[in-house]
Amino acid sequence: MSTIFLFAILLMGFVITFQIAKASEYVGILKGEKKNNEQNNRINGFLMIVFLVLGLIGVYWCNELFKGKILGKAASDHGEKIDSMLYITIAITGVVFFITQILLFWFSFKYQYSEKRKGYYFPHNNKLEVIWTVVPAIALTVLVGFGLMYWFQITGEAPKNAMQVEVTGKQFNWIFRYPGKDNVFGNKYYKNISDAENNSLGLLWDDPKTHDDIVVTNTMYLVVNQPVKLIINSRDVIHDVGLVAFRMKMDAVPGTPTTIWFTPKYTTQEMKKMTNNPDFEYEISCDQMCGKSHFSMKGTVQVVTPEEFILWRAKQVPNYAQVMKDKMPPLPAADSVKTTAVNMPAKLVAAN
Repeated sequence: MSTIFLFAILLMGFVITFQIAKASEYVGILKGEKKNNEQNNRINGFLMIVFLVLGLIGVYWCNELFKGKILGKAASDHGEKIDSMLYITIAITGVVFFITQILLFWFSFKYQYSEKRKGYYFPHNNKLEVIWTVVPAIALTVLVGFGLMYWFQITGEAPKNAMQVEVTGKQFNWIFRYPGKDNVFGNKYYKNISDAENNSLGLLWDDPKTHDDIVVTNTMYLVVNQPVKLIINSRDVIHDVGLVAFRMKMDAVPGTPTTIWFTPKYTTQEMKKMTNNPDFEYEISCDQMCGKSHFSMKGTVQVVTPEEFILWRAKQVPNYAQVMKDKMPPLPAADSVKTTAVNMPAKLVAAN
């Protein structure tokens, strides 16, 4: 019902606007085309100034309303550099925006049609064309250069002391793998993937290096002030690892691992105090449309102290141990063992 009511309002608004336009046209015919055009020019010129003033006030108001509230403080070292680059970009484009918009609307008002003024024909000027071509080209080249430099840093070689975490996306959640005490990931094969057998990554159990690998879902644990290298994969379609608080983003492509690295600067508890939000959580989201439940594909990132990470790690059971435990036959009950021992021949009981 509300949809029909809204459609009726829009339709009525269109009809009213159309009728006002037609009435203005008839009034213009009665007044004379020349006089009507002059009146319209004055009205349009005045509206240009009004739009300029209200528009600039709106830009300032939106900036004050949302400044620092959408992304928040960058929580990684690379994130701070990216924020600095964005601030420089906004400053440069902001200056250009204000100058061009003010000139645009002011010229529309000041140089509206007048019989006392003749338009100046200005077809070509080499100096002006060189200036407005070369200056933006240099500015954009510098900005792109900084962007490429930061991109090569986050996708380049991570420090030797970096923790490694494998991130795998699947419809519609995240799977995280940590290497064991050997600090080496075991091999895997996509045909071995089986959620029913608790092998969501297709680990090869014949490879001893997989036996201590830890596999968890939904929550990734990182250590504050320690570099972390993310090795990103996908199990089905293209996903995208989005870590907005760390200003990180990287595609997860089936069959083609990608990598990024960064250093978390604040623990989750510290960010709760800094944001004055007791419910704050770092989020890992999918930033690539990946299916009907794409909106729900997100998890959390817990940034903890080294001591807290050691305690968490000690509680984790390797994926191999979980699978082998499930495959082992259940142990006989104690009463069953006693009954069997009673019924066994005396020699066998003694031997056992």
